[in-house]
Amino acid sequence: MSANLGKIEEAALALSAEERARLAMDLIKSLDNYDDPEAEKLWLQEAERRYQEYRQGKIQGRPADDVYRDAFSKVR
Repeated sequence: MSANLGKIEEAALALSAEERARLAMDLIKSLDNYDDPEAEKLWLQEAERRYQEYRQGKIQGRPADDVYRDAFSKVR
């Protein structure tokens, strides 16, 4: 971690929870157009692997409603 990044992190941690949340959202939004070709390639390989396993009957799908319900119950 660079010295500048360390100073920024220290300053950010001194903010209130509300300010840190707003900063975090702004930082995440700033990555919306960030493209990482290697990550994209790896995700495509993973998606293809999962699709093939599904087609071969090695794994089963789950209804999206069930997945979302389970995920939301874990963050509440």
